[in-house]
Amino acid sequence: MLIQTANNASEITTDAAHFGAEVIAPNAERWNREGSVPRAFFRDAAAHGLCGMLVAERDGGTGLTLPDFLQVLTALAGHCLASTFALVVHNNLAAAIARHGTAYQRERYLAAMIAGEKIGAFLLTEPTVGSDAQALTTRAEAHGDGWRITGAKAWITNAVHADVLSVYAQTIPGAGARGIGCWLIDANAPGVSRDSPYDLLGGHALGTGGFRFDACEVAHPQLLHAPGDAFRTALQGIDIARLAVAAMCEGMLACALSEAIRFTRERPAFGQMIGDFQGVQWLLADVATDLEAARALTGSVAAKIAQGGAASTATAHAKKFATRVAFTRIADCMQVMGAAGLSRTRPLARHLAAAKIAQYLDGATEIQNVVIARALGDYAR
Repeated sequence: MLIQTANNASEITTDAAHFGAEVIAPNAERWNREGSVPRAFFRDAAAHGLCGMLVAERDGGTGLTLPDFLQVLTALAGHCLASTFALVVHNNLAAAIARHGTAYQRERYLAAMIAGEKIGAFLLTEPTVGSDAQALTTRAEAHGDGWRITGAKAWITNAVHADVLSVYAQTIPGAGARGIGCWLIDANAPGVSRDSPYDLLGGHALGTGGFRFDACEVAHPQLLHAPGDAFRTALQGIDIARLAVAAMCEGMLACALSEAIRFTRERPAFGQMIGDFQGVQWLLADVATDLEAARALTGSVAAKIAQGGAASTATAHAKKFATRVAFTRIADCMQVMGAAGLSRTRPLARHLAAAKIAQYLDGATEIQNVVIARALGDYAR
């Protein structure tokens, strides 16, 4: 079972709404300019139960169900997808340690991560290896009682502040998934260096950057997933990760639609309110339809996963559709607002950049098409 039911789920989702409105909304644009969320963001999130959402209550987390988890993400991303995704990455690693970690690993990292004192990051992508993750070039060589890791990782969320790194590396060159293992490495360990943050179109609250490993020696107790298990385990969580991106896109689109409706009802033009023009009404009606469709698709997939069903193809549909309509329909909401939609005092410009970024998170749109295309035979039966 991925996550367990929390008795205080409604309390957590209510706290999340307050956290989004009181902490994220007034600071999101500043974080975008500064290049990351501050470290205090994770401690503040932890105080609202948002740093152990996928960790069972018996392990100190809040143990949300999948629908409740997605509801939290939708509420938070309505203010800022980037800072929300930073939390998602942190939560995913905390959950992985809770489920798969040894007693030593859980004792060393879990409580501190749930408290927002140690920040987690997921290091799979490399400078020359993106979607083809089995082609990793970062090397892990057996050395004494542990391992020696050499290579580089890129496009890492939370790279600016990360303390706990889950690093995927190849133990047998040319072996593909069979040789890939995963280690927990402290970001300040000898042989680890942190690259400068990336300057992107937007979404800087992600704190995106890279790491380099120069013969970094890692003790055997730091092995989280053994070679041969790591890649398979990573893929097991991909459906949840993609569904999370879909839910966050819904949050941004709902915010954009609300902003556009409010603006067009209050802004006069040519003797009437902008919202009284049929062309504006119909365009926003189409936005609303796509938002409802995205919600329905994501909700149906979440229910299927919660019941233990296989949902890779359905998840690919949900992620592809939600990211696509978020990008096009947020632009439509901006269009009916005229130049006012471009203002940094409003969230739409930030959401538009984030919607484009979402098309790459946890598998680009083209990868979703690969998954869907492989399943087309099922539709012909």
